[in-house]
Amino acid sequence: MSEWPQGRSNDNRGDRYGRGSASAQPEGARVMRQVRRGEQSAPPYGGPQQGGGYAGVPQQPAYGNDYDDGSGYDSGYNTGHVYGGGPGGGGPGGSRERGPRPAPNWRKRIKWTAIVVLSVLIVTSVSTYFWADSKLHRDVDLSKVIDRPSGGSGTNYLIVGSDSRKGMSDDEKKKLHTGSAEGQRTDSMMILHVGDNGDTLISLPRDSDVEIPSYQGSTSGKVYQGTGRHTKLNAAYAEDGPTLLVRTVEFNTGLRIDHYVEIGFAGFADIVDAVGGVTINIDKGFKDKYSGADFKSGKQTLNGEQALAFVRTRHAFAASDLQRTKNQQKFLAALAHQVATPSTVLNPFKLYPTLGAGLDSLTVDKDMSLWDLASMFFAMKDVNGGDGTSMNMPVSGSTGGNLVWDKAKVKTLVDELKNDQKVTVTGN
Repeated sequence: MSEWPQGRSNDNRGDRYGRGSASAQPEGARVMRQVRRGEQSAPPYGGPQQGGGYAGVPQQPAYGNDYDDGSGYDSGYNTGHVYGGGPGGGGPGGSRERGPRPAPNWRKRIKWTAIVVLSVLIVTSVSTYFWADSKLHRDVDLSKVIDRPSGGSGTNYLIVGSDSRKGMSDDEKKKLHTGSAEGQRTDSMMILHVGDNGDTLISLPRDSDVEIPSYQGSTSGKVYQGTGRHTKLNAAYAEDGPTLLVRTVEFNTGLRIDHYVEIGFAGFADIVDAVGGVTINIDKGFKDKYSGADFKSGKQTLNGEQALAFVRTRHAFAASDLQRTKNQQKFLAALAHQVATPSTVLNPFKLYPTLGAGLDSLTVDKDMSLWDLASMFFAMKDVNGGDGTSMNMPVSGSTGGNLVWDKAKVKTLVDELKNDQKVTVTGN
């Protein structure tokens, strides 16, 4: 029995080279016919298909443009279009070329960009507000101040720089030349009036002669009757803290204090360092071994340690307390101006450390809001820019080493502030 399939029988072989042909010469090369699949059903295995192929054997494509079986079939290899064509692409006779890309909708893009930026700003601002608000130390209760004068137009801030050494190490006290005195006193006191007719910054010399009135104890709640006792203004703070100081200022001026702000030694130096130093022009050089001051005249940038020495120095001046208050005003206004520059406000690496240092070191009254604090800050900046008035409390003389205020000028000054009028009084 023959092992060849019926379609491969010897009867149909003919003279074919390699298949038992009797001819000694090989037959010429022939091109295999290209057959389209699916054109007719394939015969069972072992039988020849039309065109010379066999079932189960893949047909090979034609590799040339010179072959045409008359059916119009083109495999696509000649043109490179293998997977379909046509105008729509993907189908028979398709093309893979894409049409022109639609023009971008810039109005829509700008709209959504603006929405995203605005949303980020809102979220950042709200988060910053609550973070900053949580850092304020609202420890002063002005409701404990008794027999207060009536209010007027505008807002009055009592700004105090204390010599508090709370939280300072021995090395910090030595570096900042603060000493190690117990208790707490005020090194600087200012009234800032914020109104519609210009802002006014008035320094109150610590050596001002004042009368201690009746007051309610900040911790005991007991009312202490006034005896007409006179002392230096900073002694009121040492006796019973912020509430007695506010009570004493109101009693001796007749001006109602709306808000209280206090900063200590360490906090002051930290703010200056956080903002990168404060540039100031010193008219005349001076030295003071007590504060550590050693300055030459001219424009220069002070760091925290130098700034504290500058605002505390009084032994280097003949009119010690009055010159010191002028230096304090000058520096605080320069500090406010420095903080408000774009290089600080628009730089989060400067802004947040500055806010953190400032808010951590501030003690304010219970009704103080961040908006009130911002209003105070920008008013101080305006004073430095020439849009307001900066002065010392008018002084007429001295008694027992204490500076005596000029009562007539003080009354005129207070009336102008209460009525939110432009200040005409000049100080020392």
